[in-house]
Amino acid sequence: MRAALSGLTTRGRSFLAAGVAAAVCAYVLGQSDLLRVGLLLAVLPLLCVAVLYRTRYRVAGSRRLSPSRVPAGSEARVQLRMDNVTRMPTGLLMLQDHVPYVLGPRPRFVLDRVEPGGRREVSYRVRSDLRGRYPLGPLQLRLSDPFGMCELTRSFSAYDTLTVVPRTEPLPPVRLGGEASGYGEGRQRSLSLAGEDDVIPRGYRHGDDLRRVHWRSTARYGELMVRREEQPQRARCTVLLDTRRSAYQGAGPDSAFEWAVSGAASALVHLLERGFAVRLLTDTGSSMPGESADGFAGATQESADSAGLMMDTLAVVEHSDGTDLSPAYAVLRGATEGLLVAFFGDLDEEQSAVAARMRQRSAVAVAFVLDSTGWTQGAGPAGPVENRLRRLREAGWTALAVPSGAALPELWQRAARQRSESAVTGGTTGFSGGWS
Repeated sequence: MRAALSGLTTRGRSFLAAGVAAAVCAYVLGQSDLLRVGLLLAVLPLLCVAVLYRTRYRVAGSRRLSPSRVPAGSEARVQLRMDNVTRMPTGLLMLQDHVPYVLGPRPRFVLDRVEPGGRREVSYRVRSDLRGRYPLGPLQLRLSDPFGMCELTRSFSAYDTLTVVPRTEPLPPVRLGGEASGYGEGRQRSLSLAGEDDVIPRGYRHGDDLRRVHWRSTARYGELMVRREEQPQRARCTVLLDTRRSAYQGAGPDSAFEWAVSGAASALVHLLERGFAVRLLTDTGSSMPGESADGFAGATQESADSAGLMMDTLAVVEHSDGTDLSPAYAVLRGATEGLLVAFFGDLDEEQSAVAARMRQRSAVAVAFVLDSTGWTQGAGPAGPVENRLRRLREAGWTALAVPSGAALPELWQRAARQRSESAVTGGTTGFSGGWS
């Protein structure tokens, strides 16, 4: 009741004060008629409070977000639904949803009388140019009586989360050396209808071809055994994102760091669509989708889930406090890579040497180097950037400078041409074939 009384409007408080004053005057002056008027004035707002307090828990609210994951700059639709679960019609309802300021103004709606068992649906749109995860809610409902004496606010506990992922650009199906026969560069062969831990032969499973039955093993083990078969080689790729705070200048949707995040997202989606097993790696050495047997994901049945998981990671990735690329190099040094696509920020002499050594474990390595100083000043690549590119190319990288406002599809094609020219001149060794 204390919360209910705090919802009295100015009109309700005025009526209550006037009723009390009239009752006091009636008592002093001995006027019974004035006492009745005072009681009427005082009881009316209290009666409105009691009615609203009784009905505030009999209105159900829900929210539906479509879609729950959108690229930066795109809109999502939020649909609100209110259900009157009482046997009495409601009065005027004012609906308000809490949204972060980056998604736009706070939506407010006025709902007229809702019949018993009825429902009302309203919707609004949200949009953000900044990636991230944004909570929507709680939903607030303000109830008002017909006389305007009292307004009560009810907050629902349900929240929803809108994930704004980086923008992605469709990349052209160019060919960069590094793809082997079958699905592409895969130094290790994956196994069909069997896990990595299976031994040859294995037990019969429902649906196995009877022509694969291994009769000698069947007689030895006393149960039906089949031969294990190999799949074609699957391409493997690591996308490396440099998140060091010291490697980037500026902030906002058009900053160099946001371009690198968007570029990494575009490369991930493109390679997963092309059948690659992909891993996202940052300069801190952390990888997504996680620490599995080999750290890669992207088989046909799970490519959509893998893409969603990595895009969710890129939606909230922030600058790291580290200044060294050595943790990422340690991860790359532990396994043989097929293709390495890196998005670097500013590289000094020491970090250029670390990045150059990453190429030793990769059949093909492509680097996009951003000069954040040039991005903030709108200038082209400076002399130190060209020196870093030259050092990477000498180590076998296909390295390109990323000027301010550059389009990744064009750089993607330039990387393919540079790779082809280098292969013709014998500047880079690696597997023949391509990356598409």
